[in-house]
Amino acid sequence: MPPKKNAPRVNLALEDIIPILEKREESRDKVIGASRPLVRHCATAIKMLHSGEVKEAKAELAKLDAGLSQLPASEPEYEYLFEQIWQEMVEARLLLSAVEHKSLPTWKEMKIPPQVYLLGVCDAIGEFRRQMLEQLRHDNYDEANYYFEMMSSIYDQLSVIKFSGSLLHNFKPKQDQARHSLEQARSEILRAKN
Repeated sequence: MPPKKNAPRVNLALEDIIPILEKREESRDKVIGASRPLVRHCATAIKMLHSGEVKEAKAELAKLDAGLSQLPASEPEYEYLFEQIWQEMVEARLLLSAVEHKSLPTWKEMKIPPQVYLLGVCDAIGEFRRQMLEQLRHDNYDEANYYFEMMSSIYDQLSVIKFSGSLLHNFKPKQDQARHSLEQARSEILRAKN
């Protein structure tokens, strides 16, 4: 009978990992809990901008900024938790800038990842079309043309971006939707001029 061996000594220091994971879980839960109200601020701001309530829309975006400042910094592996908030924020901020006839903010100025910015820009084209239609409804043809030209310029820049879906998840469908919105807007603005 072979001699009995001592049990191997194993110390993986797992007790050091648990607090790290608990902190990440707490951060994740905080972002998940805050995301709905923050997205709602963006949606409300967009609705107000379409109604001409610029001051009120800015107040909603200030609430968004305050809410974002209370959230933990995004860690790369949890960036996806911020994506919906950031996309909605891009739409709202671009629309506000357009309404005020200011330069559209870049992804660097907004301090968000470029791939999320691209998704928000695609969605913003639909908001510009909506704004164009609102201007046409009020017979503001110059202003309607301003939004159409903005849509066209943005789409021209977006159209050259071609990457796989694994790198730019959900971009191609949004790019296609942006093209569709632009084509509809072109028909609508031409009909309005006749």
